[in-house]
Amino acid sequence: MDAGIAIQPFFDPATSTVSYVVADPASACAAVIDPVLDFDIKPGRTHTRSADAIADHVKSEALSVQWILETHAHADHLSGARYLQQRLGGRVAIGEHIREVQATFKKLYNLERGFLPDGSQFDHLFRDGEQFVIGSLRVTALHVPGHTPADMAYLVGDAVFVGDTLFMPDVGTARADFPGGDARALHRSIRRLLALPSATRVFVCHDYPPAGRGPAWETTVEEERRRNVHVRDGVDEDAFVTMRQARDASLGVPALILPSIQVNVRAGQLPPPDDNGVSYLRIPLNLL
Repeated sequence: MDAGIAIQPFFDPATSTVSYVVADPASACAAVIDPVLDFDIKPGRTHTRSADAIADHVKSEALSVQWILETHAHADHLSGARYLQQRLGGRVAIGEHIREVQATFKKLYNLERGFLPDGSQFDHLFRDGEQFVIGSLRVTALHVPGHTPADMAYLVGDAVFVGDTLFMPDVGTARADFPGGDARALHRSIRRLLALPSATRVFVCHDYPPAGRGPAWETTVEEERRRNVHVRDGVDEDAFVTMRQARDASLGVPALILPSIQVNVRAGQLPPPDDNGVSYLRIPLNLL
């Protein structure tokens, strides 16, 4: 375990999402990864309990947030990135392939003309292999497409934050049937992550625990290679693709996919208000 990294997880039971504060104790600099903006779909109300818990931790530890990192444009929760930026500062960042996702969903939602699918809604777009710092911690951004075209993982010392690409070993891997998803690309991305040193700690973005255990979010490359029910060593690409496609065909649409993506391609910003001052979410009919 790298003693130079402080990692604090935050689990949101409503969406099974794990957000993280990653800090450099030497400089008290930090990054927030995949924050949640709570959304109650029945009354159409947003809340900030999850994001406020992160902000309270940052303030109690006297941390300075440099980055708010998204692993991808999530389909299961609204991003709390812009809200946390207002409270804590930092730059909101994602991978440069978010442009492809934005272009796809601009068409699906028929978003306003002023929405440009150029990534400008984010403060920074990472290239594959790009390095940056959290205080004195060096971070490498890894492009790991397959779940979506724009998924990123963030490698910090002996820890890698993999977003939805991998889950805990007894849960498996992300689906690959969203627009732009690709099961073969997902397998190759996973093998790239599993080529990291065996002791590398793997931090997942979601956990859907089977009966008999509570939520968990930390494992290792060795455990994933040995025990992952979908992609352990010995499962080749063709077998994985066959499994993934069959499994994805049986899965329902995520409950918050339509509300969430139109917010998340805007870096967590709600749609611009209409002339009455109210923001509206768009629900395309009969398209998914």
